[in-house]
Formats: sequence, structure tokens, C-alpha cells
Amino acid sequence: MRSAQSRFSSSGARGFTLVEIMVVVMIIGLLAALAIPAYLRTQHATQNSRAVNDFRVFAQAFEIYCTENGVWPNNVSAGVIPNLPVPMNNDFKADVWQGVTTLGGKWNWDKGNFGFAAGISISNFTCDDNQLTEIDAKLDDGNLNTGLFQKVSANRVMYILEQ
Repeated sequence: MRSAQSRFSSSGARGFTLVEIMVVVMIIGLLAALAIPAYLRTQHATQNSRAVNDFRVFAQAFEIYCTENGVWPNNVSAGVIPNLPVPMNNDFKADVWQGVTTLGGKWNWDKGNFGFAAGISISNFTCDDNQLTEIDAKLDDGNLNTGLFQKVSANRVMYILEQ
């Protein structure tokens, strides 16, 4: 009869030890600790660029409307597109306006609200003030209390088209 030691050593099969498994888990954990913050930075940068681009596209559309008609469109609820001429509606990115923004919340056209003549706002956003300040730096002066991009209430930011 063969001993237990010779029986296991002669099979040639060897499993991983607990130490080897722990080393692999630690390496995966370190890689994740390095990759997740980089991913979040990239995600915020993408959201910021998209929001800035959308603000500029919508601002241009409303400014064209005002130039052609002599007045700003009437105020509407969040996510509702103001009555715009048909050719302008085709270039307006209606699906973006009616959907949830990259910052959370809804797009809103504001005429005569918050003490300004006209502006484009996002209501009920879900991002923090640091991210809004980064967007403000790309659109305006980097201060949420001054300039053309302002935080007008606890849950609304506005890109002001006319003071």
C-alpha cells in the first residue's frame, strides 16, 4: 500500500495555494484602485463636454429665433420644446432637449425667470458643484454666482442669453 504522501506527489496535479490566490486578488484590487478614479475623471470630462456643447447648440437656436422674430419664445415647462419654426425644429436636437441631461435633470427654456430676460437651464440636476464649476469654466468665468452661467437655485443652473 502506498503512503498518502507518495500518492499525492505522484499524480502531478497541483492546485493553487491560498497565498498565490491572495496575491492575485491583491494585484486585481490594486489595478481596480488605479483604474476606477481614471474612469470617473474621464466620465466627468465627457459629461462636461457634452453639457457645454448642448448649451451652445441650444443657445444658438434660441438666438436665431430671437433674431428672426424679434422676441424670445414663450416660457415652457421642463423638457418641453418651445414653439419654434419648423426649419429650426429640424436642427434643434429635440430628442436631447426632451431627454435627461448628462448632468441629470431636464432642459428648460426660461423667459423672464430668476430676474433674467432669457436663458437655458437644467432643473433637478444630480451632479455636484465641483462639476458645475468645471462646466462654468468652459462656458464662462468659472464662478457659479456671476457671469452668464449661474446656479440660480439649489436645483437649477442657467446659461443666460439676455440679462
